[in-house]
Amino acid sequence: MLIKTSEFIISAVKREQYPTDNRVEIAFVGRSNVGKSSIINALTNRKKLAKVSQTPGKTRLINFFLINNDFHLVDLPGYGYAKVSKKEQASWGKTIETYLHGREELKRVVLLVDSRHKPTADDITMFEWIKHYGYDVIVVATKKDKLSNNDLRKSEKLIRDTLKLTSEDKLYFFSSLNKKGRDELIDNLFGDLASEE
Repeated sequence: MLIKTSEFIISAVKREQYPTDNRVEIAFVGRSNVGKSSIINALTNRKKLAKVSQTPGKTRLINFFLINNDFHLVDLPGYGYAKVSKKEQASWGKTIETYLHGREELKRVVLLVDSRHKPTADDITMFEWIKHYGYDVIVVATKKDKLSNNDLRKSEKLIRDTLKLTSEDKLYFFSSLNKKGRDELIDNLFGDLASEE
């Protein structure tokens, strides 16, 4: 699948602000500093589609992007940023949960984890949440370029064990920096859900 066009549609907090055109949605979620904006920009080949911030935890809204005039890529707020007040963390959690709860257009959630570290308690909770709501989930480990092949194997085992992934659960590694395997990742994430051209 080729991503030919991508455009920002709307930032939303409340359910009534979400798009109502019934297009399929694929949501991206992860910790504040996992490189979510970078991977969205790498996949869409747009430098500034999703705003990359020097301060983790900047995305407090749900951002909807229209891809190929066909489906929405949804950027959910980053979680787990320690320098934010508990109250603010709770409000992001509520924003994410409101979106996940009964969103019929949502067909898949891509959970981003940092390939260099063991998934956190927040990552585990998020994975369980997605499963609880019955959505298809794919785990993508970011910052692949920082690991040797040997470390990659260790990281894969650690991520699979920590999140209790089954053999059916999909896990991919990706670097937004060198974009190796970008086309393959696009096919794996979106190919089966995109409309045939």
